[in-house]
Amino acid sequence: MNLVKRNLFSLPHLSNFFDEDWLSVKPFKQDWPAAINVSENEKNYEVEVIAPGLKKEDFNISVENGVLSVSGETATKNEEENKNYIRKEYSASSFSRSFSLPEGTNEESIAANYNDGILKLTIDKAPTAPGIKKEIAIE
Repeated sequence: MNLVKRNLFSLPHLSNFFDEDWLSVKPFKQDWPAAINVSENEKNYEVEVIAPGLKKEDFNISVENGVLSVSGETATKNEEENKNYIRKEYSASSFSRSFSLPEGTNEESIAANYNDGILKLTIDKAPTAPGIKKEIAIE
């Protein structure tokens, strides 16, 4: 007969249980890092935020002192009533990303368009006065 010594705390499911991050989990809200694509051409910079399932009202886009901030938040509520039970489910999720704009961008010309789950921001290349603050509307 062979004796095998096992350290139970090295098992992934048990070690994660005692992890501090596990204890601080918020079960009804989760943040996700929205996927971002950035490209540049001769006339402008383009930023694509991949955020399917959101509506354009769920986004907040602003620019202040050369920093472009893009955030989004959505919440869902499902209720089901039956003669024997009531089931309610709530969930919310959000993301927030910020970018330092390169010198030579025209912060006043930033345009946003949301279509098929992709938020597309276009930032023209042109010098502008530093230190402006502007909210950007989505078309």
